[in-house]
Amino acid sequence: MARIYSDAHVRRFFPKVLTVEEANVKIDVAIERARTNGFHFQAAELKGSGELIGMIGLGVFSEAVQAAIPSHRSVEIGWVLAKEHWGKGFATEGARAWLEYAWSIGLPEVAAFTAKENEPSQKVMQKIGMIYDPAGDYENPEFGAGHWLRPQVVYRKRNPTL
Repeated sequence: MARIYSDAHVRRFFPKVLTVEEANVKIDVAIERARTNGFHFQAAELKGSGELIGMIGLGVFSEAVQAAIPSHRSVEIGWVLAKEHWGKGFATEGARAWLEYAWSIGLPEVAAFTAKENEPSQKVMQKIGMIYDPAGDYENPEFGAGHWLRPQVVYRKRNPTL
């Protein structure tokens, strides 16, 4: 995972690439949040080979995101895949499975957000049936004023079984 998190192209819509130490902290946080919340971003592996291709999952909004969009305290869905696995449908397949899990545990809604410029992730959001929510758009406080990645778009999907 450290290799994936350190890839500048993979991380082009994030605040920065991560060092091995930062990647390890991120993994430790994911493990702890899974213990606390019952879910969080998890390793995504290829069926058959077990090769690690990235992380996909659900997460409770961070405090920073909750502060930026306080009217929408929710659970997010997200993914980060190694670039050699892009365009193969893995993000869509994994995200659909995580949505099914979200509905199975009774979550009323799942949201996704990304930089306004991140069209590839927005396409995955659309493929899994999420709807763009312009009222939810916000400015990501992790980026300084005027930074090209500061504007964030929000997509949502409501639990169809509720």
